[in-house]
Amino acid sequence: MIGVPLDHAMILCGILFSLGLLGLMLRRTLIFMLMSLEIMLNSTAVAFVAAGSRWLQPDGQIMFVLILTLAAAEVTVGLALVLQIHQRFKTLDVEVLSQMKG
Repeated sequence: MIGVPLDHAMILCGILFSLGLLGLMLRRTLIFMLMSLEIMLNSTAVAFVAAGSRWLQPDGQIMFVLILTLAAAEVTVGLALVLQIHQRFKTLDVEVLSQMKG
């Protein structure tokens, strides 16, 4: 069985990570920023799985599970913050958050 070459997987990971970083820097809504972070986390997870399969080690799959749990925790905390911010400011624009003092 012939798998995907490591070069192709790393190119895909680089493109996905770049798109996530670009989305994080250009968009100013919290929901879109959370989705961009998810894309970046998934690209690193794919890189670990590709590297692990290249060297025939299960370490990449273990890291994938850890990254998935980190992403789930990030989504949970992020969406709770989004709900609180929306209730308080009635918007999800990040520029409005600069008005917060405390």
